[in-house]
Amino acid sequence: MTTKVHLKCDGGGTILTVVLTPGQAHEAPVFPRLLDQGAIKRRWRGRPRRRPRRMVGDKGYNSREIRGTCRRRGIRHTIPRRVNERRRGPFNRAIYRLRQKVECAINRCKQYRSLATRYEKRAESYRAFWVIALIIQWI
Repeated sequence: MTTKVHLKCDGGGTILTVVLTPGQAHEAPVFPRLLDQGAIKRRWRGRPRRRPRRMVGDKGYNSREIRGTCRRRGIRHTIPRRVNERRRGPFNRAIYRLRQKVECAINRCKQYRSLATRYEKRAESYRAFWVIALIIQWI
């Protein structure tokens, strides 16, 4: 009945990838697939980069598996720790504020009524509406 929408954005807030999961599913299993999809275009010449330099996520992405995936791929990450966690480490609030660009991108897409209320029963239809909204924004 519920759906989580996982997005991959570039530094400017342009959405590159949309992945849907069931609402009860955790973010860790879908994270490698989210990283593999979508390429970040370069400012100058050259082929697009598949691997981002930094990943900024909310507390839902706070797991040992996601942090390990980022370390193995050489991606710096900024993810806040949960309050009940024992481990504490450095956390840069200034970098974490970049996540606001993702939230603004989601809000631009939620202006479309069918995305905000999710009338579609099938996930394929719902994802298709996300892709249509993104295409309209890119144009």
